[in-house]
Amino acid sequence: MTRTELLRSPAPSPGGGTGPARRALRALAILACVPYIALKTAWVAGSEIGIPAGSALLEHRQTMIVANAVSVAADALVVVLALLLTRPWGRRVPAWLLVLPMWAATGLLAPIMTGYPAQLAVALLTGGERAAPPAEPFLHSWVFAVVYGGFILQGLSLGALFALYARDRWGRLLRGGPGVRATALAAAAVALVPLTLHTMWLSGATAGLSPRQTAAPDADFAVLEAQWIVLLLVAVASTLLLVLGRPAPPRSRALLALAWTGSGAAGCWGAYLTLVTLTPTTDPGQQVTALARLTYAAEMITGFLLAACLAAVLRRRSAEA
Repeated sequence: MTRTELLRSPAPSPGGGTGPARRALRALAILACVPYIALKTAWVAGSEIGIPAGSALLEHRQTMIVANAVSVAADALVVVLALLLTRPWGRRVPAWLLVLPMWAATGLLAPIMTGYPAQLAVALLTGGERAAPPAEPFLHSWVFAVVYGGFILQGLSLGALFALYARDRWGRLLRGGPGVRATALAAAAVALVPLTLHTMWLSGATAGLSPRQTAAPDADFAVLEAQWIVLLLVAVASTLLLVLGRPAPPRSRALLALAWTGSGAAGCWGAYLTLVTLTPTTDPGQQVTALARLTYAAEMITGFLLAACLAAVLRRRSAEA
C-alpha cells in the first residue's frame, strides 16, 4: 500500500473541518475512556476496588500489573485516535498508521457493543434469570457495567468520527473494483471451522468446552455464541460480495463497513483469545481445550485473510482513482 494514492495526504475537502458535531463526538470518546483508565490505573497502583476477595486476579499480582498497564496504554490510544480524526494534522498521517489501529479498535469494541446489550436484553426478557455467580467471583458486577458502558460509548463516537474522516479523505475510492478472490475464498473455507464449532455449542454440544462452561451453560453463553456466528457470516459474506462483484455506492460503502467490522472482530478477538490460551492456569475448570484453541486460531486467520482482501480492494481502487 505504500506506493498507492491511498497513503498520500490529499488536501482537506471543503466539507472537512471540526464542527460542533465532531467536537462533541471527540469529547464523548475521550470522556468515555476516563472510567476504564482510572480503574486500571488504580489496580496498577495496588488498589483492589471492584475486585472481590478470592478473585483469581489477586493471585498473580505481577501479571495483573503488566496486563493493566498494557490496557491503560491501549485505551489511551482511543484518545489519540479521537484527536487524529478531528485535528488538521490528522490528514497528514499515513493511512496505514491510522487504518491498522482503527481496524483493531473496531474489531475489539464491536462484539462488546452488540454482545453486552444483547445479554442484558435477554436477561430482562427472561425475568433477570442468569447463571448463578461463581463461588469466587472474578469482578464485582458494577465493574462490567462501567467498563462495557464506556467501551460502547467509545465505539459509537470513534466509529462516527472515522466514518466522517474516511468520507472526507477517501470517499472517492469507494466506487467498486475487484479484489483478491482466492484469498477471500480461502478465508471463507477457514471460517467454516469456527462457524461449525460455534453452531455446535449454541445447539447444546459440549465437545471442546471447558469444564466450567459445560457445567453451567447460560443465556449469556448462548448470546455470545450466536453473536460470533453472525459476525463471522457477515464478515465472510460482505467481503465475498466486495471482491467477487462491483457493487456501486452506497452499497459498496455498507459492505465495506460490514467487512471491516466483521474481519476486525474475528481477527483481533481470535488473536487475543489465542494469546490468552498461552497463559497457564491452575484452575482445572478453566482449562482450554484443543478444539477451543483451534476455534480461536481459525477466527484469527479468517479475520486477517479478510483484512488482506479489504486492503487489496482499497489498493486497487486507489490506483483506479
